[in-house]
Amino acid sequence: MRKLEYKGRAALNNRQTRFVCEQKEQIDDGWGTIEESLAPLQTVLSRDAAKTVITYNQSPDVGFDRSINPYRGCEHGCIYCFARPTHAYLNLSPGLDFETRLFYKPGAAALLRKELNARNYQPAPIALGINTDAYQPVEKRMLLTREILTVLSEFRHPVTIVTKSALIERDADILAEMAKDNLVNVVISLTTLDHRLARIMEPRACAPTRRLQVINHLQSAGIPVGVLVAPVIPVLTDHEMEAILEHSRGSGAGAAGYVLLRLPHELKQLFREWLGTHFPDKAQHVMNRIQDCREGQDYVAEFGSRMRGSGPFAELIRQRFNLACRKWNYGEGEPLSVEKFRKINDATEGQLELF
Repeated sequence: MRKLEYKGRAALNNRQTRFVCEQKEQIDDGWGTIEESLAPLQTVLSRDAAKTVITYNQSPDVGFDRSINPYRGCEHGCIYCFARPTHAYLNLSPGLDFETRLFYKPGAAALLRKELNARNYQPAPIALGINTDAYQPVEKRMLLTREILTVLSEFRHPVTIVTKSALIERDADILAEMAKDNLVNVVISLTTLDHRLARIMEPRACAPTRRLQVINHLQSAGIPVGVLVAPVIPVLTDHEMEAILEHSRGSGAGAAGYVLLRLPHELKQLFREWLGTHFPDKAQHVMNRIQDCREGQDYVAEFGSRMRGSGPFAELIRQRFNLACRKWNYGEGEPLSVEKFRKINDATEGQLELF
């Protein structure tokens, strides 16, 4: 399969999904067209006719049991994104399709209001934008995330946010008000401090130094903010862990976490192809170290180890992280409040309460 290199896109091809039996391969017919320059890829946005907006899980690894993803697919285009294989369920490629064929939930705020008002709903922190970034570029004009935050604020419902986008600063007014009641916690994802590496690895996310500024701005606004060193990529970025934690703490991050690189399903090959193209001299070394942390495989999906890995090298990363957190005096973060949650009657949704 031809390795495409589109400006501003990380994936090198539209590799077919694990559900397709046949594989396509481009061949040169002698006319030289296979080597012609590539036209720019445009982002295509389609409606997602979801009937619910809150997704529940029973994973012991993630620290939350419910989440909201306003978008499917992510224009940030991070080559390492563990969510890429979910595009296969839409009969689309986890490669370039994941970065360019996006879906949005136009009624997300209304659906959320209905679900929070349900008679049997019991509040617990909602993780916003976990599978794909809730503040990816299309949010600037779609405003779905802001609408969702408005509803959560009205219901006084706790929310956690993980993002690598500076666009979150737009919603500092809502977040600061929620923070006064201990209803919000923000985590900024930071993979590398190397701008050159970030440009080819996460091409449409904001620059690393800009993310440090976001941490500072949110902290200054009274919004609890932490840093997530994720993913830690052996050989390629793991040596930056201490520097990321130092700079993030200096910018105002109060808590920290990390996640080892995960390569489920089609992502294994997509990442290998990207490595071979951009870092041919390091590619095998990187994969060898990844396998050292994954029981000799590219990925092991078992609960308890999928986020951190196993083996001596994974243990070394864990010890380095803990030591750096102690050195820079990171805290654990305060649990969010659920006591202030309230249901909001809406005459358009049904009969008003008698009392």
